[in-house]
Amino acid sequence: MASLPIEANPDAITDVELAPVTNTCKQDDPFLVTFAEPFDPDNPKDWRTGRKWAVTDVLSATGFNRIMVSTIMAPALSTIAKEFDMNSAESAMALSIYLLATAFGPLVIGPLSEVYGRKPILHASNVWFLIWNIACGFANSKATLIASRFFAGFGASAIYALAYGVLGDVWRPEQRGRSLGIYLLIPLLGAAVGPIIGGFMADRTTWRWMFWSTSIFQAVMILVSFLSFWETHEPSILRKRAEKIRKETGDSRYYTADERINANKSAARILGRALIRPVRLLAFHPIIQIASLISAFYYGILYIVLSTFSDLWVQQYNQSIEISGLHYIAIALGEIAGSQICAKMMDSLYHRLKARANGEHSPELRTPSIFPGALIGPLGLFLYGWAAAYRWHWIIVDIGVFIALLGMQMTGMPLQAYVMEAYPEHTSSASGASQFLRSLTAFLFPLFAPRMYQALGYGFGNTTIGLIGLAIGLPAPLVIWYYGAKLRAKASSSY
Repeated sequence: MASLPIEANPDAITDVELAPVTNTCKQDDPFLVTFAEPFDPDNPKDWRTGRKWAVTDVLSATGFNRIMVSTIMAPALSTIAKEFDMNSAESAMALSIYLLATAFGPLVIGPLSEVYGRKPILHASNVWFLIWNIACGFANSKATLIASRFFAGFGASAIYALAYGVLGDVWRPEQRGRSLGIYLLIPLLGAAVGPIIGGFMADRTTWRWMFWSTSIFQAVMILVSFLSFWETHEPSILRKRAEKIRKETGDSRYYTADERINANKSAARILGRALIRPVRLLAFHPIIQIASLISAFYYGILYIVLSTFSDLWVQQYNQSIEISGLHYIAIALGEIAGSQICAKMMDSLYHRLKARANGEHSPELRTPSIFPGALIGPLGLFLYGWAAAYRWHWIIVDIGVFIALLGMQMTGMPLQAYVMEAYPEHTSSASGASQFLRSLTAFLFPLFAPRMYQALGYGFGNTTIGLIGLAIGLPAPLVIWYYGAKLRAKASSSY
C-alpha cells in the first residue's frame, strides 16, 4: 500500500519517513484515518518546535497590530471630533465601536475555523481587516469612520478565536503556560503601545497616519502569514489525508472521525450547527459562564484604566498628552510581567497537581493558579486609586497600575487555559463565547467610568471595583475546582 503524503503540509518535514496507511488507522477499524502513534509528522502536536513557534509568533505579531488599533486613536479623539463635527457620544463611539465588533466577530469566525480550518480563515480575516483599516484612514465623514471601525474590528476579532484554537492544536497541556506566555508577550504591548504612538502622532502629523501606518504593518503580516503559517486544525488535516488515500487507492471506505460524525448531513446543516455552537456554549454551559464572567470583569477594568489613564495625567497632574502616553508603559509592563510569572507558575503547579492525581490530566488543575492574581489585582487597584486621589508622586500611581495589571493577567491566563482544555475539540468556539462577554465589558465599562470617578473619585472608585473583583475573583475558582468536573460531565455535547 502506498505511503501517505503530507497533504496538509507540502513543505513540511522532509527527513522523516511517512507512516504507511495501515499505521495511521485504528487497529479495530482499518478504514478510520487517524494520526500515527506515537509520532506522526503531520500531527501539529508532533511538529518540530521551530514550526510550532513559527505559527505561534505569526499569531502573536498579528494580534499585536489588531489590539494596538483598538486604542491608537484615543489621543486624537478631540482632533477627529472637531474635524467631523462630532459630539462627545459620537467621538466615544468611534473609539469603542471597534471593541463592540470584537464581541460578535469571534462568534462567527471561531466556528468557521472549525469547519474550514484555521489557515483560510486567518488569511481571509487578515485581508478583511486591512481593507477596512485603510478605509478608516481615508474616511471623510463621521459615519464612514464609525462604520469602517466596526468592520475593521470584526476582522480584527479573528485573533481572539483563532489564537487559542491554534495554541490548543499545536501545544500539549504540559506546555500550556509557556506557550501562552510567549504568545501573549507581544499582543499585551498592543493596548498600551497604541496610545503612546497615537499621542506622538496626534501632535506631529495627521491622525490618518494612525491607520495608514498600522495598515502597512498589517500588509507585511499578511505576507508573513502566507509564507509561515501552516494548517493546524487536526480534522481539516485528516480530511485532506483521507481524501488523498481514497484517491490513491480508489477505495471510498476510508474516512475520518469528523467525517463519520457529519455523515449524511448537508453542508448547510454542518455550518449552521457550527455557527450556533458559541451561543449554545454561553447559554447552557456553566463552565463557560463562570470563566467568562470572571475574565469579562477584569477585561472591563483593563479598558477602564486604558480609557481614563491619559485624562488622569493631563487633568490631575497637568502633564502633556505626549508625556501622559508614556505612563501606559506601566500598564504594558504589568501585563507582560504577569504573563511571564503566570506562565512558569501554571506549568509548575500543573506538573505537581498532575503527579498527585496519579498522572491524570484534568482541566481543573489550572484553577489554583487563578487565586494569586485574584488577590493581587484588587490590591493594585486600591494603591492606584488612593495614590491618584491624593496626587502622590507619579511613580506610586504607576506602581499601583503595574500591580493591578500584573494581577489581572495572572487571573486571565489560567482561565483561558482552563477553557482551552475543557473544550479541546472546539477551543475556538469556546474562546469566541468567552470573548463575547469580555468585549461587551470592554465596550460598556469605559462608558460609565468618567461618571464613576466624578462621583466617587479615584480612591473610592477603584476601591469599589477592587472589592467587586475580590467578591467575584476568589469564590468563582473554588466553584470550578470543586464542581468543574461534574458541570462538564452534565453539560450537553459541544457538537
